[in-house]
Amino acid sequence: MELKTKLGKKMIIFDGAMGTVLQQRGLKAGDIPERLNIENSEDIIDIHKSYLKAGAEILTTNTFGANALKMNELEYSVEEVISAAVQNARQAIIESGIDASVALDMGPIGELLEPMGSLEFDEAYNLYQQQVLIGVESGADLIHIETIADLYEARAAVLAAKENSNLPIFCTLTFEENGRTFTGTSIRSMISVLEGLGVDGIGLNCSLGPEKLEPLVEEVLKYSETPVILQANAGLPVVKDGGTVFKISPEEYFKPLNRLYQKGLAVVGGCCGTNEEFISLIAEKLKNKKVKEREIIKESLVCSPSQTVNLEGVNVVGERINPTGKAVFKEALRNGDLDYILKVAVEEIDAGADVLDVNLGLPEIDEKKLMVKVIKELQGILDTPLQIDSSNPEVIEEALRYYNGTAIVNSVNGEAEVLEKTLPAVKKYGAAVIGLTMDDDGIPAAAEERFKVAEKIVNKAAEYGISRDKIIIDCLTLTASTQQAGVKETLKALKMVKEKLGVKTTLGISNVSFGLPERPILNRTFLSMALYQGLNLPIIDPNDEEMMFAVKAAAVLNNIDQGAAQYIEYMAEVEDKSDLAEIKENQNKEDDLQTVIIKGLKNEATRLTKAALKENEAIEVVNKYLIPALDIVGESYEKGEIFLPQLVQSAETVKEAFLVLKEEMNRTGGRDIFKGKIVMATVKGDVHDIGKNIVKTVLENYGYQIIDLGRNVNIKDIVKAVKENNIKLLGLSALMTTTVKNMEKTIKAVREEVPEVKIMVGGAVLTTDYADMIDADYYARDAKIAVEIAKEIFSA
Repeated sequence: MELKTKLGKKMIIFDGAMGTVLQQRGLKAGDIPERLNIENSEDIIDIHKSYLKAGAEILTTNTFGANALKMNELEYSVEEVISAAVQNARQAIIESGIDASVALDMGPIGELLEPMGSLEFDEAYNLYQQQVLIGVESGADLIHIETIADLYEARAAVLAAKENSNLPIFCTLTFEENGRTFTGTSIRSMISVLEGLGVDGIGLNCSLGPEKLEPLVEEVLKYSETPVILQANAGLPVVKDGGTVFKISPEEYFKPLNRLYQKGLAVVGGCCGTNEEFISLIAEKLKNKKVKEREIIKESLVCSPSQTVNLEGVNVVGERINPTGKAVFKEALRNGDLDYILKVAVEEIDAGADVLDVNLGLPEIDEKKLMVKVIKELQGILDTPLQIDSSNPEVIEEALRYYNGTAIVNSVNGEAEVLEKTLPAVKKYGAAVIGLTMDDDGIPAAAEERFKVAEKIVNKAAEYGISRDKIIIDCLTLTASTQQAGVKETLKALKMVKEKLGVKTTLGISNVSFGLPERPILNRTFLSMALYQGLNLPIIDPNDEEMMFAVKAAAVLNNIDQGAAQYIEYMAEVEDKSDLAEIKENQNKEDDLQTVIIKGLKNEATRLTKAALKENEAIEVVNKYLIPALDIVGESYEKGEIFLPQLVQSAETVKEAFLVLKEEMNRTGGRDIFKGKIVMATVKGDVHDIGKNIVKTVLENYGYQIIDLGRNVNIKDIVKAVKENNIKLLGLSALMTTTVKNMEKTIKAVREEVPEVKIMVGGAVLTTDYADMIDADYYARDAKIAVEIAKEIFSA
């Protein structure tokens, strides 16, 4: 099958599940499905053949977990497993005599990437690169990246596939009912990033049944220009007769798929709980049907994983992360004082910045190295999109590689050399780019000449495949004190660019007033004039309230802010902030420890904890500052106001405070700050411990001592740890449907030996009903609920 020719034109049918079908054929709970590629290849080939007979056009290799990190305890190498898996799929095609493509299946690595976890981006890339190279060598026809919850991990996988093969790439993420992945990634951010990286198919898999995923897929269909994929579970599993059962029938499964087909779905298959019966019905109804045309909403987006900014309106770019004219900032850069930079960023966001410009240009520092470090730190505490500001193309490319989202590049200009050095990276990573209206001859005086430079930039970008929705033109603000006539030309050029080229516009506002008295008055007036001409991205200091007032007011008067809703909300927030500022002036300095924890400023936590200890015992610091701050963070997480990266960063900040408190305890012999011991483990056969590690981190920072047994833990080792440590609460985790049976066995063994211990369970495949069925005491959906459970147990 010529996949690329058919993709997006005729419906393409994927196969269904592998792991749950193997379970039905006798795969024991906790056994590793990938080893069967070698030990029982006949079964794997037979499953592939059943899907081909059912009508599948793409066979997925049995390599979901075949990466070096997950398989380090397996006696077979990654190369052996993947090669055998591709060969099995190919053999099924030969024996069936049915034409089909072989998709190299790459699932999640099993560990969280930085900044939420400890796995570095390059390590993740290398793990995926190894899989891709083996898959290509073995003869795979396409690469299917699936069941990803972390957009950063998806980026690593896609880049590994793009840079090490010429094969088509499909990428599907797993979403929860709230429209976000486990780590907080939104649908629109997924689309922006994956389309920017150039995948061939994009969509959703696993998660929930197709009916619950239907509204989420509709959103993808509405905004994605790439062919859309859906491979849903057959609903959530339940326990029946000691086994895992999926209740949705093929007929029920197909109904929402058919509705989505009518709206433009292009590729469909099945995930956990589906089998050849599901695929047969889908193929019978949809195979080779023409993909329906859809009306796609084209947006100009930049984004972080959890937040998108539409450049169509007016959005403020914070200008303060820039050493120019800032002696304290320069000193912070020289000393590697990232906390100072992070505090500036937090202040800009709190003041209302929509995008943060990040400029670290000092001749005496390693700008490339520091830029990557600052971007990672910023993304650990903030979900605001970033604007990477550098005159060095190498710095820009390095920053784009490690930025988790769709960034703005600031900037290129009309010089041919600059365009040729920077635009390829902009295209490769799907970024937006600012073009300055200057060339080898400098900044043209006349608006018409600046327009010509802008036009040249737009045309050159088009040659690299960069569309106009990703282009932002800066007509350059001149200083009124020395080039007064040029200010008017800037505004004239801005209007021409807006009307004739149809691209977005930006200006650095404050330069207009340099060298003149009462600069804020000139800045505000110039900003208002530029907004009237169609300015989209004013680069200003968002802490200047009068400038922010002008932006919000202009959006109302230009009929952008419908019903003045954003204006009213902003003014209400300003009033609230004023009241808080007055209260804060009367508070003790150590009260800032709460704020530092909420914002995730780790280094500040050490200093402020020491300050708090001058007036309080260690246990009082925990109860007075740490716990209330974590409660606020937890509530924000529950409400969807912050997401997993920010939750983890706050927990990591509390860790720094606890180190200080432990030192104080050792020195003074004061009361123990720990509230109780909890044993945690991922059950036998399951090599995923992402969720467990997050729960562990948060519980530790609420003052509980965690005995972490790790992943793939034998039942007897769990029982032993519970008995030896006199444990009141045990936490068990399982992510895969193939290992949930071992959780039930573990609970039974613990109950027999230590009946008084309370057991909480968690994991992607679990529900409250399932927790009840396997005799767990509690179902901990997330870390916040785990904390509430621990409070209940240990307060009693």
